[in-house]
This record gives sequence, C-alpha cells and structure tokens, in this order.
Amino acid sequence: MTIIIDGKKIASDLCERLSQKINILKKKHNILPCLKVILVGGNPASQVYVRNKQKKAESIGISSETIVLPDNISTDELITKVNELNVDPSVHGILVQLPLPNHINASRVINAVNVEKDVDGFHDENVGRLVKGERNCLIPCTPRGSLYLIKSIEENLSGKNAVVIGRSNIVGKPMFHLLLQENCTVTILHSQSRDLVEYCSKADIVVAAVGKPNFVQKDWIKKSAIVIDVGINSVNVGERTKLTGDVDFEEVKEKVKAITPVPGGVGPMTIAFLMVNTVIAACLQKKVDASGFVS
Repeated sequence: MTIIIDGKKIASDLCERLSQKINILKKKHNILPCLKVILVGGNPASQVYVRNKQKKAESIGISSETIVLPDNISTDELITKVNELNVDPSVHGILVQLPLPNHINASRVINAVNVEKDVDGFHDENVGRLVKGERNCLIPCTPRGSLYLIKSIEENLSGKNAVVIGRSNIVGKPMFHLLLQENCTVTILHSQSRDLVEYCSKADIVVAAVGKPNFVQKDWIKKSAIVIDVGINSVNVGERTKLTGDVDFEEVKEKVKAITPVPGGVGPMTIAFLMVNTVIAACLQKKVDASGFVS
C-alpha cells in the first residue's frame, strides 16, 4: 500500500512539540521568540501566505507582527526598515516575503538581513554554510521540511539515489545539498537536462520542484520510490480552479512507496520550519543551545 504522506499532521505534531520547547525557553532563559514579516504591496497570494505564517506563530507562542509597506517603496527604503529590525534585540527572525516588486533589488534586500535573523535561510552566508555542510546555519524552510518528510518514511538515506527536478535557489539547490549531506547520490535535473526519464526511473527519492502541473508521470518512477511534490500550481477544471502539484498524483500514487499530496504535503512543513528557524535564530542570538528543536 502506498503511504500518502500527511504533511499537515506531521507539521502539526512538530509544532506542538516546538510549542513545548518555546515554553521552556521562556521559563528557563526568559526568551520570547519574535518574528517580523515584511510584506511589500498587496499581492493576494503573499497576503494569504503571510496571514498563515502569523497565525501559526501566535498559536505556538511566538510573537509575530506583519509590517506592510507600499509597493512603490525603493530598495534603499526597504533596507532601512530591515536595518531597524536588525538592531532591535527583541526581534529574532526577519522574513521579507517574496516575490518583491520588480523594481526592488531582492538580492540586496535579502543580504541586508542579519545572518542570524535570516529565518528564510536565503542570505549568502547561510547558503555558503549549507553548501559547506555546516550545521550552525539557518536552512531554507521548504527543502528542510521536504527532507523531514522523506525521513518520516525512511530514516537512513545513506547510499540512496535521489533526483531533484528544479534548480531554484529556494528549493532545488538547497535540497541537493541537504540530500548530499544524508549521503545520497544526488542528481539535479532542469529544463536543459537530457534523459530526464532515465534518471528519474533509477531514483529512490524524487523531489519535484519545477513549477509545471502534472509534469512527473507514472512511468518515470520506480515502484519503491519516495516522491516529494513541492509544486503548487493553479489549474482550471471546468469553471473552477484547483491546486495541483508537479506530479500526476492520481497516477503516480498507485505505484510508489510514498508520496506527498498537493495541498496538504510540503506546504504545511514550510510554515512549520519557519517556526523552527525562528526559535533557532533566537537561541543563536541569546547563546542558548539550539540542538533538539527538530525532533
């Protein structure tokens, strides 16, 4: 029987345990983890994401505030706001919601965030630490949540063949390095890759993050594979719109060992690991041992 990986339940269980640890931080170290989210403009999807993040933070004992800025703000003005939060000792996590308007230099803004407050894990220094295999860094939430889901099915990944479809800085590249650190043999595929089906057919683990609905087909995947679908695509079905992943779920689920649904798979884990990163960031800044917060 195929295991449908319930990301919503796994994320809920993780956040429940994290909430207990937050209470310990408050009582033992007088630390109240605080997350500030900067939202530029009125992108409806971003507003939903930010609202969900703030709701989850407040539910587990993290102080959270969303700072809404006009969409015509300049890069320098946005960095000034980031710097205000950088120097505020009560703020432990800073998240600048992406995407930003086209006129803003997103790279400059991301790298303006204090590296120890970079709960998205996108700062160049955190990326470099991840590539080097260091553990004292903040790791991007979606790939870290995806790895957690994989390990909920199979703890020891050493020697496994893994394929990551997609090479984005947000998911594909960090996912590659996380799997490499688990001693997997990792192949990253993209729009210019040849023999894509051949690579996928040999993979024990497939992570799809390409942004194309139903891209991964049943005959690409071997029976014992674990499939993690990171894609969130809006497609029209008759007169209504539905969310679908990058994997042809209904077909592939009949064949594999385990698979994530969309929605209800990776999405909740992204928010859960934002909470984890906020707590780890607070511990890093207050010189408190952050080990044991992902268990």
